[in-house]
Amino acid sequence: MAATSGFAAVLAIASLLCLTIAPTRGALQVGFYKGKCNRTDVEGTVKSIVAARFARDRTIVPALLRLHFHDCFVRGCDASILIDGSGTEKTAPPNLSVRGYDLIDQAKTQLERACPGVVSCADIIAIATRDAVVLVHASKNLPGASLNASQAIAAFRAKGLSASYTVLLLGAHTVGITHCSFIRNRLYNYNGTDPAFVAMLRKRCPQTSAVDNSVFLDNGTPSTVDNSYYKQLLAKRGVLKVDQNLAMDAATNGTVKSLASGSLSFPSLFGNAMVKMGSIQVLTGAQGQIRKSCRAVNK
Repeated sequence: MAATSGFAAVLAIASLLCLTIAPTRGALQVGFYKGKCNRTDVEGTVKSIVAARFARDRTIVPALLRLHFHDCFVRGCDASILIDGSGTEKTAPPNLSVRGYDLIDQAKTQLERACPGVVSCADIIAIATRDAVVLVHASKNLPGASLNASQAIAAFRAKGLSASYTVLLLGAHTVGITHCSFIRNRLYNYNGTDPAFVAMLRKRCPQTSAVDNSVFLDNGTPSTVDNSYYKQLLAKRGVLKVDQNLAMDAATNGTVKSLASGSLSFPSLFGNAMVKMGSIQVLTGAQGQIRKSCRAVNK
């Protein structure tokens, strides 16, 4: 119950990552909002908000990637994850640690003042995620951290995404973090993982600690969108079970190796994968609703 033009904004991800993607739905295209918000530059407005947040909090990049991913994977890219209330997507256990809502609210508020009822919440998520990735680069339906590679592939395939797209989209972990509570149950069952790395994780996440410490998912270059994540997996330094399994499973091992070696370009392919994910069950025209507030459906 959200976007009418989510795919248009997601296409812009490809544009800024130097990709060439043709629009697949009529009038939807990169720059969709140009001239449609009175004299306000819609994409420029969102970009300035993201840049200001990024300047003081670089973790907004993985936060927005996760927000976008979790929105798209349940009912499609419709910004339904933003809706407040009991029983909503926002209150589902996998989404309790999702953040970035305030940034989306800030952008929506500014744009509603400039042109009420024009810019969809789903497009704001997509534009903000794109801009965050560019900055760092110069529920039950969600795939969980405890899945193995085969289970993750099945979850992604149910959304029309291949095994290769599974590997690429999990590459978002190149700038991601997790917390000890998500990995503590496997701290003493890290099969196929570098023993020295396991020792480091156990030190970071002691069994008796009352503090839920954060852990980088890419311990090579955790603040850069690059192929270090895949190199870490081949070095048996995957933090999550699903990550390490990508390097071990026959269906994904080849792609992991190609991305780690650089024979496949991760940044450009990741942009393509984000565009593909961003087109999942998008609502267009009369199918959706441009909400006045991203936190509630219009009445």
